[in-house]
Amino acid sequence: MLRAGLRLWSVAAVLAAVPGGIAGQGAPGNFIEEFEGQFGSSGSKIVALAEAMPAEVYGWSPGEGVATVATVFMHIARYNYMYPHENMGRPSPFTPEEYGRWEDEVTDKAEVVRLLNASVEYVYGIARGTKPSDLDVERTLYGRQVGEWAVLLQLVTHMNEHLGQSIAYARMNGVVPPWSR
Repeated sequence: MLRAGLRLWSVAAVLAAVPGGIAGQGAPGNFIEEFEGQFGSSGSKIVALAEAMPAEVYGWSPGEGVATVATVFMHIARYNYMYPHENMGRPSPFTPEEYGRWEDEVTDKAEVVRLLNASVEYVYGIARGTKPSDLDVERTLYGRQVGEWAVLLQLVTHMNEHLGQSIAYARMNGVVPPWSR
């Protein structure tokens, strides 16, 4: 948790140091290609880990009041739909009310894996459908004005934060991440 907090603080410090803020900064010409590579790597790992985790540990949590395995995976899926839909205005196959309930209601491994994988594919579709000129369109993210590229970047940072959490959960349950074998 401390490392994730320091990482988020570091990203925030770098973004705060950009003259004029991040809204006025244009995306690099190869942003979508880089995004797809980074998001793709994390997305394939999180889905592989969800598949590798035994169904019986999907209700496991490292402590009282801490998210379960299923909750973490569904949190990722929720935000994969939420950011493009609510912060970029992209259509979603689910309403905010639907994906807003996933963390509390979806616990079946097969359904978790299905929704998680579909959310990764949804983000890919959003990235592929984003024109370079769209990347600099200003959007609101957590109360600040940013280019769409920054919303996509948030998807990568969010995925990586919870990928690390999920790796810790897996190892605590004796599961070796598939790519580490």
